[in-house]
Amino acid sequence: MSKRHAVIIAMGLLASASALAQTETTGQSSPKTNSSSGAVPAAANPAHAAAPTAAAAPASTAESRSAAALALTHEPTYDEGTAQRIKDAALSYSDLAVRGGWPTIPADAKFTLGVHGPNDDLLRKRLILSSDLAADRASGAFDQDLADAVKRFQARHGLAPTGMMTPRTLAAMNVPVQKRIRQLEASLERLENTNFSFGQRYVVVNIPAAYAEAVENDVVVRRYRVIVGKTEKPSPTLTAQITGVVLNPTWTVPSSIAKTEISAHMRKDPTYLSRMHMEVLDAHDNPIDPHAVDWSGTHTPNFTVRQQNGSFNALGAVKIDMPNSYSVYMHDTNQRNLFSDDYRFDSHGCSRVDNVRDLAAWLLKDQPKWTRAAIDAEIATGQHQEVAMAKKVPVAWIYLTAWMTKDQTIQFRNDVYNQDEQLLEATAEEAAFFSNAGNHPLTAHMAQ
Repeated sequence: MSKRHAVIIAMGLLASASALAQTETTGQSSPKTNSSSGAVPAAANPAHAAAPTAAAAPASTAESRSAAALALTHEPTYDEGTAQRIKDAALSYSDLAVRGGWPTIPADAKFTLGVHGPNDDLLRKRLILSSDLAADRASGAFDQDLADAVKRFQARHGLAPTGMMTPRTLAAMNVPVQKRIRQLEASLERLENTNFSFGQRYVVVNIPAAYAEAVENDVVVRRYRVIVGKTEKPSPTLTAQITGVVLNPTWTVPSSIAKTEISAHMRKDPTYLSRMHMEVLDAHDNPIDPHAVDWSGTHTPNFTVRQQNGSFNALGAVKIDMPNSYSVYMHDTNQRNLFSDDYRFDSHGCSRVDNVRDLAAWLLKDQPKWTRAAIDAEIATGQHQEVAMAKKVPVAWIYLTAWMTKDQTIQFRNDVYNQDEQLLEATAEEAAFFSNAGNHPLTAHMAQ
């Protein structure tokens, strides 16, 4: 662990102790302050930006969903400056915690636009401290300015920016500042252990946010909703190269799924494979009779299950090849209705991409033959087609529950896999080990 990171963690812990001694606080972060008063410079204060309006209403098509996602911001979640900005945010939040953090909003508080309520000023204070509301709006009824501030807060937490104080919004506001500091620390720790070669063009999937970004010349030019791994089958963090696009792909079922899910289906319904357009193959890709297979599920299959391409295929019409040690990839799906859900953690580890044909066209933009129209036409033929990338595109799957973009907006997402505390506990144990090693004459060299 680097010394400068240890300093940030120490500051966070000191801030946590100080804040807990003063008051129970909740929620958000503010950009780095430039004075002891904690005022945020106007140029960096989200309260001076227009309230987000895109994605306030559910989008019904892949194109409208991706357009709404892109309209939120063109700032990348992950670029070469992300780690430094997270450090700045952690220091800012540590300062905020030392000063007492923000107040807790009562769980039974009611807020109505145009009606003065007993907790309106408390909500205003909460949003001013997280830089979602301008400091000169400290009192008054729940008006449009306050609703816009709530929208900014919601957008920074991955919530639909409705401007209404929903239960999820209230819960996010009441997350202690100490936890927000820990999220920043864990996210920083992950990035410091990530070796990614940024290119002029690259793709990022941030797993907790369940979004993918296509970045070109340091600007997000495409953003898509994605469905990532279930909590019991999490998507891995990785870096790789996108090497090709497969149109009308077949699906080779992972052996773990064949052993559990496919076997269970076959025990209940011997016609399952034929109904799902699947075939059983031996080690040489020769078809074998499903009735000759042991579907007990008690051992690792010595066969392969493959699903033919078509509208019924689990990979949909497009697969994006990105060779990696986890054997995961990005792909379409035959259950596109799932992209309309806010909770998108429902895969076996791969990443299903909304509007994936658009992503495929962007990946192949340097190959004139493969326009979006050409991709659609090829898919319509139903023929399996593998298109190699003329130039590979770097891709990173990351796990950031907290980050700050170049416009000084601090973002938070739920730690859906519960990895933040696990990482910080391991980091603390490592720090304690090296601290003790430094005090022992036989192991002092290990702490250097």
